[in-house]
Order: sequence, then C-alpha cells, then structure tokens
Amino acid sequence: MSKITGAQMLLKCLEKEGVDVIFGYPGGVMIPIYDAIFDGNLRHILVRHEQCAAHAADGYARATGKTGVCMATSGPGGTNLVTGIANAYMDSIPMVAITGQVATGVIGTDAFQEADITGITSPITKHNYLVKSIEELPVVVKEAFYIASTGRPGPVLVDIPVDVLKSLIDKNTKVEVKLNGYKPTYKGNLRQIKQAAKKIFSSKKPVIFAGGGIISSGASSILTEFAKKANLPVITTLLGKGCFPENDELSLRIAGMHGTKYANLAFTETDLIIAVGVRFDDRVTGKLSEFAPEAEVIHIDIDPAEIGKNIKTNIPIVGDAKSVLKDLSNEYEKIISSKGNTDRSEWLGRLKGLKQKYPLKYDRDSKKLKPAYIVEKIYEVTKGDAIICTEVGQNQMWAAQFYKSSQPRTFISSGGLGTMGFGLPASIGAKVGRPDKTVIDIAGDGSIQMVSQELATAVTGKVPIKIMLLNNGYLGMVRQWQELFYNRRYSETCIKNCVDFVKLVEAYGGVGLRVKEKRDVEGAIKKALEINNLVLVDFWIEMEENVFPMVAPGAPINKMLEDNK
Repeated sequence: MSKITGAQMLLKCLEKEGVDVIFGYPGGVMIPIYDAIFDGNLRHILVRHEQCAAHAADGYARATGKTGVCMATSGPGGTNLVTGIANAYMDSIPMVAITGQVATGVIGTDAFQEADITGITSPITKHNYLVKSIEELPVVVKEAFYIASTGRPGPVLVDIPVDVLKSLIDKNTKVEVKLNGYKPTYKGNLRQIKQAAKKIFSSKKPVIFAGGGIISSGASSILTEFAKKANLPVITTLLGKGCFPENDELSLRIAGMHGTKYANLAFTETDLIIAVGVRFDDRVTGKLSEFAPEAEVIHIDIDPAEIGKNIKTNIPIVGDAKSVLKDLSNEYEKIISSKGNTDRSEWLGRLKGLKQKYPLKYDRDSKKLKPAYIVEKIYEVTKGDAIICTEVGQNQMWAAQFYKSSQPRTFISSGGLGTMGFGLPASIGAKVGRPDKTVIDIAGDGSIQMVSQELATAVTGKVPIKIMLLNNGYLGMVRQWQELFYNRRYSETCIKNCVDFVKLVEAYGGVGLRVKEKRDVEGAIKKALEINNLVLVDFWIEMEENVFPMVAPGAPINKMLEDNK
C-alpha cells in the first residue's frame, strides 16, 4: 500500500476538484502543505496579506465561475481571512478557505497561534469543518467543494491540524459524498411556474428584476431570450450587472441608492416584479414601506430563506434560476402561441420617455477632470470588452453607472459587505482566472491604500492588471454624506497628498502614469493597456465631485437627490 502525507493528499484532492491555483500565505503549521506545493503541480499566488488571498479567490471565482481557493496559517492567518470570507458569504461566491491549525493534542490549550477559526467563521460560512483525523481529510475536502458550489453558492472553511497534515494515508483512498441533510432544490414547482406565466401575460406594466443569482446559475442567455420574447424591461442589481446587456433597449440598468432614476421610477409604477436571484436588499428598496407600492411579486430563488424575507411575495418559486426561467419561458410560449403576445407598447413607451428625461449625466463641457468622463473613456477604449473590478465607494458607483456591461462575469464588485480594498486583489484573481481578458480595477485613493501591498503580488506574480485610480484626496463617499447631511463637517475624511501613487507603484516594479488634464485621459488609458505589466494611472479628479442620482438614507427610491450644478 502506497502512502502519502495529509498535505500531499490535500493537494491531490484539490487537483481532483479541478483546482489550478491557490491564493495564500505560509506560516508555521502550514509548512507541510507548502513543502508539498514545492514539488506539486498546483500554481500558488503569494499574496502579501491573508485578507487579500480571500479577495483574490473571490475575484477568481466571479470571473471564471469556478470555486476559488485561499489558504492561511493558524491564528492570525485565519483571522485575517475573515473579512474576505464574509465578503464572499454576503455575495454568494463559491470559495474554499483552507486554514492550518495547531496539533489536535493541544487544541483548546491556548497554544501558540491557536484560534477557534471554525467558531469565528460559523456565521459567515455556508459550512465549515475541523478535520480531526487523516481519514476524514479526503472526504471533507470533497464535501467542501460540493457544498461551496451547489445550491446557493458560498464559502466553506476547512481547518486542518498540523499533525493531520503530517500523518500518512493510502494515496488511493476512495471518496464519495453523502450529505443526507443537504439537498438544494433546482427544479421549480411547475404549478407555480404556470401561474407565474399567466400573471406575466396579463400584466400591463411588468419588470424583470435580475440579480447575482442569474450569473451564478449561468442563466444570462435564457434571461435575455425570455425578456425579448415577452417584451419585459430588465432592472438589475449591482451584482447582476452584465446578466442582461446594458446597451439593450429593454435594459433599465441598476436600481437603488445610486441607480438610474428611470429604474427606480419603473419600480414605483410597475404592477408586477419578476424577481430572479435577488434578495431585495436595503440599498435597492430604500424605504421598504413605499417600495413598489402597486406591484405584485414573483420571486424566483434557489434559497427559500430569501423568498418573502424583505418583500411580500405573491408567487414564490424555489429553484435554480436557469432551470426555472427555461420552464417559465416554455410556459409563456404556450400562452402566446394560442393567444398572441401581450401589447406592452404603452409601458415600454413610458419607460423610453423616462430614460430620455432622466439620463445618467455629468457636466460634459467642464474642463475639470470628471470621474464619469474617465469611466466612459475606459468603456470606449476597451469597447466594453474588459473585466471591470471596483473598490468600494464613489469609484464603485461611477463604474457601475458609466461602464455598460453586456456579458456576465465582467463586472466584479463587493456588494453586500461593501469591503474597501476588495478591487485590487479581486482583479489579480480575475486576471489569473481569465488571462485572455483585459482586467481593470477602477479604484479610489482611500480604498486602494488598505491593500496597496498587493501591488507586489501583481508584479512578482506576473499578473498585468491595470488600475485606473480616481484620486480625489478624500474618503469620497463618506465625504459626500458629510457634505449632504452633516453641513460639510469633513471629519477625518481628507487624505490629500498622503502618498505619491506613481512612485509607490514604481517602487514595487510596476508602471505609474499621472493625469491631471482632460485631454490626456484617453491617451493614458491606451498606453496603460499596451504595457505588459502592472500599470496604475493616477487620475487627479475634481475633489468634491458627488455621485448622483442618490437616494437619501431612509427615503423612498423615487425621491432621488440630483446634481443641480
């Protein structure tokens, strides 16, 4: 019987699951794994902070649709992963996080670098494991990947004591998954689907509300087909960007706090919301009691806990978005085959008028460097064919508003947790997963400083991402709220001239460009895309530029603040 160590078995199990890259950082109890990596076939990307290993695995998963893998040592290594795990959990991203643990014999004794990482991450993982013996290891790894990637995706943590990593096991150990209590529902109830099809047919003013669940299930093409067949306008969440082409006439783009005014007004006037893979979070609904007051709701989601949680649902359908939409489209086809399609020209004409009346706008004639102008130029230069990652704050909202996404898995942003510092490591993960694509991090100067050490990861890992830095010298979104709601009392939000970003990126071996004039924007973007290296373009934008439109906290979404300049 040929035996291998637990560490070697771990890598063998990862390869069986189709893993081709791990994002991680070594430490004492992880040395057996890293020793196995030294002779193994798996690519390892050495991040400079464990949080960024999780964000990079997250970005990889969003860009590829595969399960991302990150790894950290025990104690502080594991706790540094927590923010990234929570981010993936909030946005339903498939991830397996592997942590080392002190030896089984000293667990619970406050040993050096011991932390109860399974207890800590219990609220922010789909499931987690403490591997107590070498025999459990291959079974646990297989279960972890199955749980992370099926049903509503999410992160799973596997905590492995160092003595288990050193123990020996038969390398031909057979493994099968038996999770009797875990059976996600993929097929929707046909009676409810037929009821939904009839309701859609009879509706005068319907809208589809599409979220990240469309992208997770690979349902973008069937969504587009169904929307066009039934003449249904489509609103998306931030995480749903790209699941329906934003340059299509049926697209109302994103809704919510910084969404389009016409999308928010459509919600206010609609008589039927067909919600698919969304959770009706507070940034979309605004004042809940006044959200979509005239609408009935069809809610399709693979997670039954989300249906009816925030918004009353008239027709609940539990199931996978792709499967349910396919059945719904077929049932709708049967109706129109016998009765003819519904005339929605009046409703679509109304929405077209709202689009013309309330376009996304900024002062295009201004000689100042406007962030929206920069994002539009990025869109023009890339012809919309790039993976856009964002940090969190104003830069994120400008990117969402002015970069039109037409394909799934091409707009990567921290939604539920709103994690500053997400974009840089996520863009590294996205580029590793999709080396054929141009990957751009649209960043803010506050957010990127939280993780600027990852510039080293991009350079040494030969991951030529492009960073378009919208540098306004402020923690911009907080400053905007201070301006609008706190009488411009800018307490601890000014960070002007605290770092020379061009020198910083050059110190790490990348290329830095600085742009202060509007006329230089397009040339700098083109130059950055031509260079086969990490490039950061430092755009000095207008310092007190705000993101509009905006729904004030606690206000209904049809009451939007607009730029009156």
